[in-house]
Amino acid sequence: MPIHLTPSAAGVTLKIKVVPGASRDRIVGILGDALKVAVSKAPEGGAANRAVVKLLAGALNVAAKQVEIVKGQTNPRKEVLVRGVAPDELQTRLAALLKP
Repeated sequence: MPIHLTPSAAGVTLKIKVVPGASRDRIVGILGDALKVAVSKAPEGGAANRAVVKLLAGALNVAAKQVEIVKGQTNPRKEVLVRGVAPDELQTRLAALLKP
């Protein structure tokens, strides 16, 4: 099942599942209709969320200020808004990241 992207006036929203406290920061793969990511930071004081934003920005080749967690700040399941990238382009970038 592909990652579900929701276009809006502000950008494109996607669902993610975060695994904090991992051995390294990485894009793990697809989990249902969400992107699964692992970050080494613990979920304390927003450190894991900041690591998620940095990881996604780098992986999607956008500035960190274009990536915002809009839902689920204290939950492993989150919604992330990516600004400045069209839905088709974001899908292409995600597909490139997830190639085996």
